[in-house]
Amino acid sequence: MIQNAYPSPVRALAVIAAAVLPAAVVSAQPVPDAFTIVENGRRFATLQEAVDAVGSARATIRIAPGTYRQCAVQEDGVIVYEAAEPGSVIFKARSCEGKAALVLRGVGAEIRGLTFSNMKVPDGNGAGIRLEKGALNVAYARFQDSEQGILTANDPSSRIYITRSTFTGLGTCENSAGCAHSIYIGNYGSLTVRESRFERGMGGHYVKARSGQVTIENNSFDDANGKGTNYMIDLPAGSVGRIADNLFVQGRDKENYSAFIALGAEDLLHSSDGLEVVNNEGRFVPGLSRSSVFLADWTASRIVMKGNKLAAELKQYEQR
Repeated sequence: MIQNAYPSPVRALAVIAAAVLPAAVVSAQPVPDAFTIVENGRRFATLQEAVDAVGSARATIRIAPGTYRQCAVQEDGVIVYEAAEPGSVIFKARSCEGKAALVLRGVGAEIRGLTFSNMKVPDGNGAGIRLEKGALNVAYARFQDSEQGILTANDPSSRIYITRSTFTGLGTCENSAGCAHSIYIGNYGSLTVRESRFERGMGGHYVKARSGQVTIENNSFDDANGKGTNYMIDLPAGSVGRIADNLFVQGRDKENYSAFIALGAEDLLHSSDGLEVVNNEGRFVPGLSRSSVFLADWTASRIVMKGNKLAAELKQYEQR
């Protein structure tokens, strides 16, 4: 369950929305002193200058409130990208290397309280974050109205942790590169997603991950206003771990409504024996009645399923 010591995702987003409106300043050009390296007090006009100054070190870059049409590539080090006021910093409509607002291939990175919006690139894979290697933490972030929220390469030795974040208006199947998704994780060592909200998908899946280990807990998947969406969770390469205490609501406008969660539908990389799918709630939007499956399994693995509260038309498990 969500711990009371922290605000819920919904409440946190309300606070963020209130903070953004008076604070946002459109910054198409560099703003003096907008990016501060906390450890030494050095200030920079562009995010890339601040990232380059960190180099191979560990540091926090604190970002002044504003809407920035900037992007950055991190080649090394461990960097925390932190909004001075949670929810007051927006990176909008600017990508580096035709990929994302933040292209990360250092040792590690952490995102705190940032918003990424309107990321679109020619190949249809525009993202707030493109993670090419290294560890990633994301907290109190918002990804909206873009082709993808987070897209990664493969790094089996690293892990990704996402908490208390929102993914809205993401995904598309309208490009030659195939579908984009709200979150698309390659073969990473582990993926954890907790206390986050996925909503209003514009195509593809809400979470697609080839990670060998997943923990997906206490999230909401609200597909009520989705358009042409597919699975809410797709684990195409197989995975172990837990999918627990989530709320899933399937909407009307689906490209594929045959399952809420898909397991092992593509080339298998990992065992799925012992995967737990427990204590979730699955239903359809009011007034919608159709046949679907909560978990469609292509692996014939030993799956633990218990405590799930499902709509009458929603079959708990089907082997395919």
